[in-house]
Amino acid sequence: MKIQGLLLALAVFIVGCSPAENTSTDSQPAPAPAPAAAAVEAAPAAAAADDGIPRTPSGRPDFNGIWQALMNANDNLEPAPPKAAYHLVPGDFVPVPGPEVVAMGAVASVPASFGVVDGGTIPYKPEMIARRDENRENWLTRDPEIKCYMPGVPRANYQPHPFQIFQSESAFFIAYSFAGAVRNVFLEDPGPAPLDSWMGQSYGYWDGDTFVVEVTGIDDRTWFDRAGNFHSYELKVTERWTMMSENHLMYEATMEDPQVFEEPWTIRLPLYRRLEEGYELPQFKCVEFVEEMMYGKYRKGREDELGF
Repeated sequence: MKIQGLLLALAVFIVGCSPAENTSTDSQPAPAPAPAAAAVEAAPAAAAADDGIPRTPSGRPDFNGIWQALMNANDNLEPAPPKAAYHLVPGDFVPVPGPEVVAMGAVASVPASFGVVDGGTIPYKPEMIARRDENRENWLTRDPEIKCYMPGVPRANYQPHPFQIFQSESAFFIAYSFAGAVRNVFLEDPGPAPLDSWMGQSYGYWDGDTFVVEVTGIDDRTWFDRAGNFHSYELKVTERWTMMSENHLMYEATMEDPQVFEEPWTIRLPLYRRLEEGYELPQFKCVEFVEEMMYGKYRKGREDELGF
């Protein structure tokens, strides 16, 4: 009997120490977040952290760095075979390099162009093709690149020269090696460009992880490449900058110009980060390199030759 009494007392003690179900709503602890909900909340942050793309504190792709196109879109945006020179004159059987460039041999020759235009060809209006061909035939005197004029947009982004992007939460600035050209991308719509300029007016905004830049007010003297492809003052360029990995991005530009083209058209090409240790944006201020070509004829002592 004593043993049975002890067992009964022990059972009562254990039940008394067990946590009782609390039915009070006032003291009921807050339920833990459901695992599924927590995973959903963490998914975007985890995806951003795992995609290998550098990001700013706000989570936007970080484009800071020095970039360069590693292709010859600057020669011709459209697919094209190689040729002996940019400047050709009629020969006995085929066109040959002009006398101004013939001594440069292979250095002045033009490699084949892969082409970066969606659909392969630029949709010129029929009456504008003749002007493109005329530009091409007179490349030596008409291409603004030869005179070290600022290249305009989009050409500045695929010339064989690097450029540097400076990005913060409140600014987006691009400095180009060629001719010291720069672009300050407005992050709030500034309205219509007050006047045309070589690099135009840029207004940028985010579309997800893509930085979109609308460029207007571009001087109509700029060309798209060395093949004579041109535009009018009505040109509007819409750029899309998309980071694909830490060291390369995809660049797209859509051109709209109802005066010259039958419809909008788009180019697409990759840009790559310069990875050399300690690399800095080189300066290629070429104005002084073309002074003799452009103004040498006005040198003192040539008055009789020039007729003044």
